[in-house]
Amino acid sequence: NADALRAAIGDVVARHEVLRTVYVEIDGEPVQQVIPVAQARVDFKHETVAAEQVDAAVKEASALAFDLSVDLPLAARLFSIGEREHLFVLTMHHIAGDGASMGPLSRDLSTAYIARCAGQTPQWEPLPVQYSDYTLWQRELLGADDDPDSEISRQIRFWRQTLNGMPEELPLPTDFARPSHSSHEAGRVDLKVDAATHSALRRLARTHDATLFMVAQTAIAMLLTRLGCGTDIPLGTVVAGRPDDTLDELVGFFVNSLVLRN
Repeated sequence: NADALRAAIGDVVARHEVLRTVYVEIDGEPVQQVIPVAQARVDFKHETVAAEQVDAAVKEASALAFDLSVDLPLAARLFSIGEREHLFVLTMHHIAGDGASMGPLSRDLSTAYIARCAGQTPQWEPLPVQYSDYTLWQRELLGADDDPDSEISRQIRFWRQTLNGMPEELPLPTDFARPSHSSHEAGRVDLKVDAATHSALRRLARTHDATLFMVAQTAIAMLLTRLGCGTDIPLGTVVAGRPDDTLDELVGFFVNSLVLRN
C-alpha cells in the first residue's frame, strides 16, 4: 500500500524532529533549523522496475546525495518488481541517525504503516525529549572549549595525553596500495565462530576475569603485531552514546568512536 507507506513516513518524520531538520550557515556557523510538520516534504518515489534492474536501482538510491541546507536527511524509494513483490529502500544521512537509531526508526515506521493501512493515525507514546534537547544538554554539560576549566577542555587534555605518540597509521600488509582518494565503495567479510570456539573463548575470559570483548580485542591486537604493525596498536570501537534512558527511543546521531590503545 504505497499511499499508506507514504503517510507512515510522514508520521515518523513528524514524530522525530531530527528527520525534519536542515542545517544552514549563519555568520559562518552551522545552525540547526527544524522544519514545521506542515512544511516537511519527504523525498518519496514509487517506481516499477524489472527484476534484473533491482540491484542497480538500490545502489542508486543508496548513493543519494543530500544538500543538508535544504533537503530533509531522509529519502524513500519503493520499488515494485511485481504485483506481490516490492522492495523498500530508506536512505538516511548519518547526521540524522546511527546504527542504534534503526530500532526505533523501524518500530515507529511499522506502527505507523499498520495504522495507516487500517485508515487510522498511529497512537504512540509522546517522546520525552527531542534530539535538539540532547544537543542543548551536551552544550551545557561540556561547556566552552576556550574555557580551560570546562569539561570539554578537561577531556581534550586527557585524550591528548593518552594518545600522545600513537602511530598515525599502522603499516598493514594489505593486498593493494591505499588509494589517494576514497571511492566510498564498501565491502563486507563475514566471520563465523563455531559453538565450540565460542565456548572456549568464554571460558578463557572467565579464567582471566575478563569479558569476551576484551579477549577479542587482545586477539586482534596480537594478530596485528604479528603482521608487523609494531607494539603500539590503537583499535577503534563504537560507543552508543546514549547514557540516559530517555534517549532510547530517539532517532539521532549519538554514536561515537573510542580509541583503545594497546
